[in-house]
Amino acid sequence: MFKPIDDIDRLKEIALTVRKDILHMTTTAGSGHPGGSMSATDILVSLYFNVMRHDPGKPDWPNRDRFVLSKGHAAPALYAVLAECGYFSKKLLPSLRELGSPLQGRPDMKRLPGIAMSTGSLGQGLSTALGMAMGCRLDGKKNRIFCLIGDGESQEGQIWEAAMAAVHNRLDNLTAIMDENGLQIDGTTEDIMNVTNQRARWRAFGWDTHVINGHDFEAILKLLLKPKEVGKPRMIIAQTVKGKGVSFMENQLKYHGAPLSNDELKKALKELGEVS
Repeated sequence: MFKPIDDIDRLKEIALTVRKDILHMTTTAGSGHPGGSMSATDILVSLYFNVMRHDPGKPDWPNRDRFVLSKGHAAPALYAVLAECGYFSKKLLPSLRELGSPLQGRPDMKRLPGIAMSTGSLGQGLSTALGMAMGCRLDGKKNRIFCLIGDGESQEGQIWEAAMAAVHNRLDNLTAIMDENGLQIDGTTEDIMNVTNQRARWRAFGWDTHVINGHDFEAILKLLLKPKEVGKPRMIIAQTVKGKGVSFMENQLKYHGAPLSNDELKKALKELGEVS
């Protein structure tokens, strides 16, 4: 089983490596979603390197916790984290989105170890996580299920069907995390379909709801490790910055679904401390 890393500075180092890998991957591919991958990085690092029970040597271990990336376009972040954990060789990362590569634009559970569910169609991942949580309970297992959704994705009706069902079934083994970076492919979430005051919305649906800084490792870990309220699923609204870590990418809509140019990559990697 993967040994948790409690050193915050070490987790920050891993997150820095993951951000560099995301930029290398997407620029090499000439496509992808670097902005939302970077906003989700600290959450994924916290889950995989400290919180979740999992074993890269046994990716199908029955007692493992499960993670569903509902915002599947952030696959570069998940791939970089899984490779850093040791689920597969980091030599695969440059093959992102290549024909025949197991690292497709959205996660494919049949082609890559460590992927709990194939995702990409927004709105569906939380329902899948809900099903996993119900299945584990029916089997008498203590697996925990974690699901990352986007704030733009929360405009999908299926999200709210799953939200109701999770409360109805008292799924306290389910934790959903919202990557609330305020931007989606066509603009700000406020302009496309206002999803502000998410805390009130999820609380109204009956979830144990919390708001944190999604880049503060201490806050993330404190909440993820906090004992759950019996009979309630938990929603963590992680307030994040799209393109986090590179100054000219932060809060910039253009990097939602467009890679950096080679010149931009050099500039970004310099900011992240990578020597050419």
